[in-house]
Amino acid sequence: MIKAIIFDFGQTLVDSADGFRTAEKEMQNRIFTDIGLSSRDEFLAHYRQIRKEFHNGSQFSRNAIWQAVYLQFQRQPDPARLELWETEYWDLVKTKTMPFSETVRVLETLYANHRLALVSNTQGQKASRRHRISLFPELEKFFEIVIVAGEDQVPPKPDPAPFLLCLERLGVQPSEAVFVGDDYRIDICGATDVGIRPIWLQHHSVRRNWPEVETSIPVIKTLNDLLDLDRMLP
Repeated sequence: MIKAIIFDFGQTLVDSADGFRTAEKEMQNRIFTDIGLSSRDEFLAHYRQIRKEFHNGSQFSRNAIWQAVYLQFQRQPDPARLELWETEYWDLVKTKTMPFSETVRVLETLYANHRLALVSNTQGQKASRRHRISLFPELEKFFEIVIVAGEDQVPPKPDPAPFLLCLERLGVQPSEAVFVGDDYRIDICGATDVGIRPIWLQHHSVRRNWPEVETSIPVIKTLNDLLDLDRMLP
């Protein structure tokens, strides 16, 4: 019997894709101009490779990524400027983040019969402490437990620790919970490794190249499908 449903946040409950694209483009332009390079293609190739390496290591601090980009081109960044840019980056992402159209209704329905929790990686912003879900009180009110992985000595997903901590605080066994997330490596593999049954959300409204993997886990295109958990899970 499923007692708890645990969610990721970004691209699972809310759509931030346009915000991230806009913020990334803005910061790439600023850094390219500040470094003073002549080849934009070369700059973008290094920028994207460095960002990928950080993300693969579950390091999400934009400030740290940008420092590495500067050092790649033998430039010393201004720490105060990067800190300001990071704040502006997240402000831009926030302005373009909206819950999926079905999110509130689905959470409200699930809340009636299940305990709901959130396990989401920190975005690495200095002294962030509060997760972005606090900006959405209409969502936050449904969650009994919120784990911000990557802060307060809790390692980021896909490490088992944040998943296990959430289960402990809920007082449920892995077999009594499901995890809903959008990222195959971080969410799906992370949940699977601790025995939580995963559900992979590839939301139909998100423009994204989803990893091509052979898997028997449920793949859904909308949160509405969670309203039929009994049919979805054996």
